[in-house]
This record gives sequence, structure tokens and C-alpha cells, in this order.
Amino acid sequence: MSDNGLPIKSGERGVALVVSLVIALSLAIMGVTLLELVWQESLSADVGKKSVVAQQLADAAGEIVIGWFHDPETAPPQVARALEKRFVSIDGAPTFFDRHGQSQFAGTAERPDVVLDASDPVHDDLLNDPDFGLFRSVAESGTVRLLKLYAPMKPGLLCTVEVTVETNHPTPFPTPFRQSIGMQLEALELPVLRRGVQAGGNLDLLSDDRLISGVHWASVAAGGDVVIRRIEDIPAFNPAASVTGQGYGESSILEDRWMHLWVGGLIREVEPTPGSAGTLSPNVHSQQIPTPGMLFEGWSYEQLKQTAIRFGSYYVPGSDGLLYEDGNIQVGRGLSPRQVFSSQQVGDQRGLIFVDTLDRTAPRTDNMGTIEINAGYFEGVAMVHGHVRLNLSGTGNRLKVQSPRENGGGRMTVDLSGVHLNGVLYAAGNIVIEGSTRVYGTVIAEGSIRSPNGQGRLEVWHDDDMSWGLFRGVPVVYRAPGTWMVRY
Repeated sequence: MSDNGLPIKSGERGVALVVSLVIALSLAIMGVTLLELVWQESLSADVGKKSVVAQQLADAAGEIVIGWFHDPETAPPQVARALEKRFVSIDGAPTFFDRHGQSQFAGTAERPDVVLDASDPVHDDLLNDPDFGLFRSVAESGTVRLLKLYAPMKPGLLCTVEVTVETNHPTPFPTPFRQSIGMQLEALELPVLRRGVQAGGNLDLLSDDRLISGVHWASVAAGGDVVIRRIEDIPAFNPAASVTGQGYGESSILEDRWMHLWVGGLIREVEPTPGSAGTLSPNVHSQQIPTPGMLFEGWSYEQLKQTAIRFGSYYVPGSDGLLYEDGNIQVGRGLSPRQVFSSQQVGDQRGLIFVDTLDRTAPRTDNMGTIEINAGYFEGVAMVHGHVRLNLSGTGNRLKVQSPRENGGGRMTVDLSGVHLNGVLYAAGNIVIEGSTRVYGTVIAEGSIRSPNGQGRLEVWHDDDMSWGLFRGVPVVYRAPGTWMVRY
């Protein structure tokens, strides 16, 4: 019977049953479809997650490769040899490029300059050993299966880095998840700095102690005159001299394996030894200007400015004596020179610091201010386009450093104590030394370097890495913009 009391015919019962079955089947199909969609979404999300992990892993591996260029000693020997600069520029500096601008990396993806393949057990250990592998720092995320370095795809670039990685985490697929990325590297080739001290004008560090005897492991150059107490205060050149961290004041023998003094003008003795003829030793070369002339090392103002804006710190001096980052001169944003040129401890690398002229144009005699650097310790590359008063206080820090490379490439580890400045100090104007300052690196002034009233003392051990274009805190190579890509 129906709800209204009328009998239900058998045909109607069949239609209702069919409709019910259709509805049930439709619901079942919708449920299966929904489950399938949820499963597919889960797969897609999992694949996306693994893809992100793989990309991050590959990126980290690429950054480790970039680090090898900055410190080739961290790379395996067969790779380190490929990272060495093989060409020489017109000015005699090592470079990655030949005279036609072609990179030393000339291989292809099929025949790369460098290849490490984890399918080889020896390479697998080298790449992924959890204790000693090159990529042990990324072992939690996965392993590096293939590494290649070969020619760049764009002219002017250095090389292509291709990295294939495999994530550790399981995936829904029967094989591990792999991904390969490629990137192009670009080289930042700054001119080398081979001298321990260089002055475009006079060099006058006359102090109560010995003068220029404070320069070790490199030559010294002055475009003007050098004022000295006695000729005997200039260290002799001796290829067999001891290589130590001792200052000349701590030794009775004044000699060095690398010391040469190049002077554009005259050597002026203040207190010549009675009876001395004032004969110069063979490693002292005076009156080099106008002939035969002297080659001065330095960096281009505009090149360095753009490099600092991109990779370092750029400051403009204000009329209040403070320095303003990115040239944004606003009340409350200025920093004192002590804040800018100060490192808290060894390893607190401040990188490349560029201080512009007063009017932000190339240095002239009328647009240079004066900056006083008076912190206890500074680690970085300080490029001041003005005058500098250097008065680093305190006892300095102890460093373990590498001596210059000998003919066979060997170096010695040397302890230096009392180091105040670890890096480069450059001034477009004059540098005035106030107090006792020890440097591991180099000191350069386009003008004169002097010590007022005999109160200052400068002792420098040259960092030989600077002779090869390696400056801590400044990139040797970097990822060229727009070249990162997923290969598969």
C-alpha cells in the first residue's frame, strides 16, 4: 500500500529499486573517486615535499662547491687542481681566463673537467662518508650521487656546476627520489695585492724603535721618499731566513725571505751611523721614479664600489662624523667608525667595507674626509676613500696563519700574537699610525703613511693568499643571476 492507501504496483517497485541501486552506485563511485583524488593529492604533496628537499640538498651541495673556490684546501686533491687559476693576466696576476676571455673550464656535460660519481665506491666514500665525506654536512637530508664541473653556457662566465642528489626519506615510488640541478658560476677577479705596505707618497714611520723593519713576508713600496733612522734598520733579503711570528724587535737579526724595498725617491737617514758610508743593500731600490718606474697595486674605485654594494657593506660619511649604510643619511641611523670597523673575536669577519668620499664621486684632494679606526681588533677588507687615523687599541689577538708559498708550493703554519688588523686597510688619502699596530694582511695608502712624533709603530706580516686573489669576506666566485635550473 502507498501512503494514500492505494496499492503499489510491481512495476513501480522495480523502478524504485533501480533508482536506489543507481543512487548507491553513484555514491560508491563518488566515494572511490574522492578517495582516489585524496590519494593523488597525497602523492602530489609528497612528491612536492621531496622535490623541495632535493632542491635544498642540491643547493647546499652547490654552495659547498663554491666554498672550494674560496678555500681550495677543503676540496679533494683531484678537484683542487682544477680550481687553481691556470692563466696569467697582463699585469702578471693569476686568473681563470685566457687573453681572449675564455674560461679554463672547457669540458662538456658528457666529458666534464671534474666528475665525482657515487656509482664508484671510492667516489661514494669521498662524497658521502658520514664522518669524512665532502658532503657529510648534508647527510641528514640525503646523498650526492653525481657532481660535474664543465664549461659555462654563457660567454664570460666561469663554469657550470651540475649536482645530482638523492633524498634519504622514503617516497611512494619503488626507487629513491632523485633530482639534478645546474647553475653557472661567475668569477669576481679583483687585482692581487702582493706587497705588505704600499704608499703612493712618502713612507715615514720613524719611531723610537726600528722603522720599516716591521714588514715581513713581502716587499714594500713608496712613491716618494722613505724616512729611516739608520740604513741598518732595513732588513736584509735572505732566502734562508727563519720564518716565524717574531717581530724584528724580538730578534737581533734583521732579515726576511721576501723583503725588498722599492722607493720612488730617496732613502733619508735621520741618525746615520758614524763612519757609515750609507751603502744600500741589494734588496733596497731607490730613485725608481721617473725611471725605471714603479708598478703600484690597487683597485678601481668604481669596480670596488659596485662590488661592495652587491657583496659587502657600503657607507657614506656624514657631516657629524658618523657613517651611514647604503648612503641613507637619516637621524639615528649613523654608526661610529668604531662600530663599523670592529670585530668581537677571531672569525668575526666583517667582509668588504667601502666608505665613500664626501660627495660620492671618485677621490680628489677636496672631497676626502678623515676616519679614525680605533677598535681593539678588526677582521675584514677596509676600503676608505679618504684619510685614516689608525689607532687600534688593546693587546690584539693570536692567530694561526700560513706563511707565503715557497717555490714548491709548501707553506708553514705560524703563530702570530697581538694582531690588531686581520685583512686589508686601504686609504685613498693618507694613513697616520698612532700607537703600536700589528697586521696580518696589507696596508695601502694612495697618499703618504707616517707616524706623528715617533709614537706609532706598524708591523705587518703579509697574507700570501692576497697574492693569488683570495680575500676573506670577498667572494671569489658566486652564482650568476638567472642561471639556476632544474635539469630533471
